[in-house]
Amino acid sequence: MHPEYAALLEEVRAFFEPHEDKPEETPEAVARSLWMCAAGRPASIAAANGHALPELAPGERACLRRLVEEKRAGKPLAHLTGRQHFMGLELLAGPQALIPRRETEILGRAALAFLRALPDASLLAVDVCTGSGNLALALARHEPRVRVVAADLSPEAIRLAERNAAFTGLRGRVEFHVGDLFAPLERLGLEGSAALICCNPPYITSAKVPRLGEEISAHEPHLAFDGGAMGLSILRRLFLEAPAYLRPGGALCVEIGLGQGPALQARLARRPWVERVQAHCDVRGAIRALSIIRR
Repeated sequence: MHPEYAALLEEVRAFFEPHEDKPEETPEAVARSLWMCAAGRPASIAAANGHALPELAPGERACLRRLVEEKRAGKPLAHLTGRQHFMGLELLAGPQALIPRRETEILGRAALAFLRALPDASLLAVDVCTGSGNLALALARHEPRVRVVAADLSPEAIRLAERNAAFTGLRGRVEFHVGDLFAPLERLGLEGSAALICCNPPYITSAKVPRLGEEISAHEPHLAFDGGAMGLSILRRLFLEAPAYLRPGGALCVEIGLGQGPALQARLARRPWVERVQAHCDVRGAIRALSIIRR
């Protein structure tokens, strides 16, 4: 092991705090990613793994010290490197939008499996609360038949999503709009035509937001995870507004919070527009996403 890297790793181990929503972050992964970033090769943990560590010039060592101190102070790794991995895509990351999480890949895989099972030569998918564009771009990358229309209330998030479309070479496959849920789609004439609507909405209760930990609450946009008093304000609107844009047999795929699954699944099954509801669980068996099929 490079002696300078060994010292860095010991330093990171001394202050490292694991985060349940970022299982890929370990002291080794953080140290390697900071080193690569200081060397002018910013990369996500997934992209940094397996590469030999380059030598650092004196100016790059100073950059590494700054990065280490910012990480020690609680700044998210993805904000320091400007990169995050999601469903095989290397993406740009920043404070403009929620950092894509591993748990959201449960939703992404469910949405992708639904699209792949359809026989159509071309498909329309809609992604609302798109944030950095991670779901929209993953669907476009992995399903060549799909055209994706995405929207977010935050202009800053949409600018990041558009940069990600260019960064991934998918600019021609996804179009982004600024607006509240489906409002920007009203002028596009998409009613009744989407094979899929996906959404990773805010679903944390407002009371829990200050207790999320400083790395989240002080650095990521509250708009992306504050779901109101019960954590259901956007989900309720989504279940009311999405059916108008789904074609018969289309699916609404949505991420939900821990503990919300059983009650939501039962309520949705009673709605007249719903044919069936499929739950998607994490490795512990907790429901983290739902696929709701329109009659």
